[in-house]
Amino acid sequence: MEYAIVDIETTGGYAAGNGITEIAICIHDGVRVRNTYETLVNPLTHIPLHITALTGIDDDMVSEAPTFAEIADDVFNLLQGKIFVAHNVNFDYSFIKHHLTASGYVWSALKLCTVRLSRKLLPGFPSYSLGKLCQQLDISIHNRHRAGGDAAATTILFSLLLQKDSGAIEAMLKRASKEQVLPPHLPKEHFELLPNTPGVYYFKDQKGKVVYVGKAKNIKNRVAAHFSGQNPNSQRQNFLRSIHAIDFNSCGTELMAFLLEASEIKRLWPENNRALKRFEAKYSLYLYEDQRGYLRLAIDKHKKFQQALCSFGNINEAYSLVNKLVTNYQLCPKLCSIQKVKGACLHYGNNTCKGACLGEENVASYNKRMDKAMTDMETLLPSFILVDKGRTEEEQSCIWVEGGKLYGMGYINNHSDLIYPEDIKEQLTTYPSNDYMMHLIMNYAANHPQMVKPLNGFSEKQKA
Repeated sequence: MEYAIVDIETTGGYAAGNGITEIAICIHDGVRVRNTYETLVNPLTHIPLHITALTGIDDDMVSEAPTFAEIADDVFNLLQGKIFVAHNVNFDYSFIKHHLTASGYVWSALKLCTVRLSRKLLPGFPSYSLGKLCQQLDISIHNRHRAGGDAAATTILFSLLLQKDSGAIEAMLKRASKEQVLPPHLPKEHFELLPNTPGVYYFKDQKGKVVYVGKAKNIKNRVAAHFSGQNPNSQRQNFLRSIHAIDFNSCGTELMAFLLEASEIKRLWPENNRALKRFEAKYSLYLYEDQRGYLRLAIDKHKKFQQALCSFGNINEAYSLVNKLVTNYQLCPKLCSIQKVKGACLHYGNNTCKGACLGEENVASYNKRMDKAMTDMETLLPSFILVDKGRTEEEQSCIWVEGGKLYGMGYINNHSDLIYPEDIKEQLTTYPSNDYMMHLIMNYAANHPQMVKPLNGFSEKQKA
């Protein structure tokens, strides 16, 4: 096997929006270096001051240098058929692949990361950055943060790793191995422990802080999908570099995973989660008093800073509830915003509306019924237990909904002596409800009515 040990300097941290300013390649045959290549590269863009401060490479130095397109053929021929080696390999690989593709070359290679390989063959060091690792191993680096100097140091490090290797490199290069695609700081053992079950997974940084929460029908497959592909954008590259550990919670069903994910994102507020952070209810029901003194209901788009009676994922849910209130408490549909007509509402005179829309009904009398409707409204909102598969065959998952809100969820052993709803309720973990979670639950309940158990009417132990 031959290895191409590569280091590059760039104008920024991600390939899609940045150029290469310098490249060095050392061709290693497994015993010694037999060829080297090094050149400055004109990135055809300004080199930021902080990059110049780090590398010493400025715009003047590269003004007469070749562009990457001009050296692409040389780079391609040097790398073709070689195993691509670098410290934090996915960074260098993403740049080289992106710029070779832009120059019209189709190239891919097996990869070895000297960060991951060092963690495996040289365990116990406090840091595996190239500078710290070389210092700990007494490897001299000349021209630090220049491609030639860093490539030469990485080559010495790689030669040492080759001497210590007893099968780790061969294992990493196997197509079935995840070593080539896992983030550089993530131990493979963390990935191997992931189950093929529904659940929630947590990506953590070096300090143990959760930086991303995800849910999956199959945790292992979903996590693997995060690391596949070579997307060169900055968000993904920075995200992968931040991952040092993975934790997980298995769930009985995909719905339980969805709900737990939503709750955990609100609790932990991870920096890389965005979609659920932005979720808000689409519609809400509001109560207000008009100029005549009548209490009125209004269905409107959700207002973040206005107190709502309840909120809904879609407007049909809102109209369904208000229609029940109108019918059950003889409220005026016009004053409840479900009829928009001039003059009397369409229910006037048929014992549903008593004339409030025309000012004929006494304000106090009408408002008394509205107050009663608001007090009793929770009874019209759904209350039930959703019973489904557990994490094992010995248990069932339970989701408790009360008054249109999620109370809690958990798992009940099939052989427990729980008989009444309150017995089950005490065994569940409470979670803060939100409209997104209730939208998921109600959709699932509508599609799986056999899983829904009423809170009232329990007289014996319930089985799914």
